[in-house]
Amino acid sequence: MRLIITCVIAAVLSACTFGVPIDRDPAIGSSAKLPSLKKSKLGNPTSYVVFGKRYYVLDNAQGFAQRGVASWYGQKFHGRKTSSGEIYNMHAMTAAHKTLPLPSYVRVKNLKNGRSVVVKVNDRGPFVGNRIIDLSYAAATRLGVTGPGTAQVEISVVSSGSQKARRPVVRTIPLTENAAIDVPLFIQMGSFGSVVNAENLLRELHDANEKAAAVSQLKTNNGLFYRVRVGPLFDIDEANAVIRRLNNKGFSTARIVVQE
Repeated sequence: MRLIITCVIAAVLSACTFGVPIDRDPAIGSSAKLPSLKKSKLGNPTSYVVFGKRYYVLDNAQGFAQRGVASWYGQKFHGRKTSSGEIYNMHAMTAAHKTLPLPSYVRVKNLKNGRSVVVKVNDRGPFVGNRIIDLSYAAATRLGVTGPGTAQVEISVVSSGSQKARRPVVRTIPLTENAAIDVPLFIQMGSFGSVVNAENLLRELHDANEKAAAVSQLKTNNGLFYRVRVGPLFDIDEANAVIRRLNNKGFSTARIVVQE
């Protein structure tokens, strides 16, 4: 009997030392012991373009939450490099998102069945319709998404890389006939009758690493105005996250506007 107990204890210790049982993987449904994250050198440009639409990568994802459609990707991409440079493993708990810093840990909840898991976002996508996240096969299986193919989910950031990384050159993918046509959103920081005032604010934004800020002109019956804006953006959740980031940097005048 003592020999059996000794063998069992040895087996348990062996599992703890050389591998984590899949049900105890910290990236599955638990955020208690997630490792610290550092932004990857790849996959975190200030912005990038896919199918003619520009996406702005968030510098800070703290407090980010979003609801929408989740999909999944599997065997076709298994073994390929992700946007962060990691190799995609369909059996790992990972996901792709368009604007979150890479990597980030995100809790994903299936709003239909109530299941939730924590996944590591290490890739970019999905760029189809209104989908907000692409789950690995393993994550989609846990959430019950593999059968129907898609599901309404809620995502919330648990932890994300906060240290600065070198921004690579923005990549551009040519416009195709299947590109979605959306109404762009902007974060307007101010509107001035003087171009000098507009340029001063623009300089402050650039100094705060808001490189997507720019000045545009607007002719009205009351004269010419110079607007300082950040964008365009194509997702209201992303726009709200950018406003929170700007507010944290001391820019309290930020507001969402729609392109005329």
